[in-house]
Amino acid sequence: MKEIQDREQLKHYLRAFQLESVFHEPLRPHLSLYGFEPGDLICTQGQAAEYLYVLVHGKLKIYTTSSEGKTLVLSFKTPLEVIGDVEYVRGTPILNTVEAVTSVCMIGVHYRWLHNYGKDHAPLLQFLLEIITQKFYVKSNSLSFNLMYPVEVRLASYLLSVTSEESDSRLEGVSLSDAANFIGTSYRHLNRVIRQFCIQGLVERHKGIIVVKDRNGLSALAGHNIYENHRGKGETRS
Repeated sequence: MKEIQDREQLKHYLRAFQLESVFHEPLRPHLSLYGFEPGDLICTQGQAAEYLYVLVHGKLKIYTTSSEGKTLVLSFKTPLEVIGDVEYVRGTPILNTVEAVTSVCMIGVHYRWLHNYGKDHAPLLQFLLEIITQKFYVKSNSLSFNLMYPVEVRLASYLLSVTSEESDSRLEGVSLSDAANFIGTSYRHLNRVIRQFCIQGLVERHKGIIVVKDRNGLSALAGHNIYENHRGKGETRS
């Protein structure tokens, strides 16, 4: 992580995502812009939560780790997304680990400044309400998606979420067992579908690495990418 000393860039993101009313003048001096590289951890499950982060560029992976050390990817996030919102409202430790998948830029503010200048600021509270309820909505849709659609569709959606053109569309360092658990199928069935995708020219697989070769083909198969929760960059807030 590195702090980006560029107030003009910060102002640009506030304008682009219509966050100027959310982070009003008393909060502005306490906002910082942070950059993360692929693989960097933004926050770690179980640690004390201190910052609210707003994702304004790049893609994040959110996962949980069991007491036995097993990990399960929960979701992938692209702008506009907030990290640390539930922890701020509930005053709890960090629920899940958040990792940068691509180069990431985030607006960060320490909780103490939110308590001092934001706890009674209606636009900020409304913004947090929108974000948190959207997370519940997407979670509900994901559960329904896993029940209603075939594995081929779910795997296509998963691959589109976990890879990107920016990171050379390579899937590595992700357990296929975790992927199977995430999309609700068996490891054996997942392997069969991956072999089918290789025959169709959608992906290539070598030495534990899956490379997406035809994103358009996967997009057509997935229909819509349920596993990737985002508001488009051009989408305005109501």
